[in-house]
Amino acid sequence: MIKATSIEKSYENLKVLKGVNVSINPGEIVSIVGASGAGKSTLLHILGTIDNPDSGNLSINNTEITRLKAKELSAFRNKHIGFVFQFHHLLPEFSALENVLIPTMISGFKTKDSKDRAKELLNYLGLSKRIQHKPNELSGGEQQRVAIARAIINQPKVIFADEPTGNLDSENSNDIHQLFFDLRKQFNHTFIIVTHNNKLADMADRKLHMKDGVII
Repeated sequence: MIKATSIEKSYENLKVLKGVNVSINPGEIVSIVGASGAGKSTLLHILGTIDNPDSGNLSINNTEITRLKAKELSAFRNKHIGFVFQFHHLLPEFSALENVLIPTMISGFKTKDSKDRAKELLNYLGLSKRIQHKPNELSGGEQQRVAIARAIINQPKVIFADEPTGNLDSENSNDIHQLFFDLRKQFNHTFIIVTHNNKLADMADRKLHMKDGVII
């Protein structure tokens, strides 16, 4: 599903990634761990196409990402990639349902079909009675579930999660952890998860440890 070779990235004089190589299989759940500053989030953002490497090659689902023009890359990202972050980034003036529908609006999908799928997802995630609630009327765990529904509404091949439970208590964290595996089983998503949560990291099919800009 993902193949990255010799990925390097610097910010001014700080070299963050020093020739990272990684290959991830379809349907695999992979965690990326390491101390703060090891390059985990930078690598995740490059693999997720929201940042560009200084050098190296990246392919996702047999598409050479580094060859895509900006417009092509945006379309590819919206269709094939979903993101879940530590902070849910929901739009406060939108309902849960409207927040989930945002990627479909960008894609130009049919409104009724998209709305039906969004309702199905929110129901699957236990939020059927909360679809018209705005973010400030939802708990932290509920907000993150809405963010997950938004990430998967376009049926992407791969989900990138950056500290997805870093802002939640242990009970909600455990629920979100299990949800990732349920989603993989139901929809065969590939997950790449950056986390400091050892329990979540150890649940993954494979754990990649980063140190000083490389995978060790």
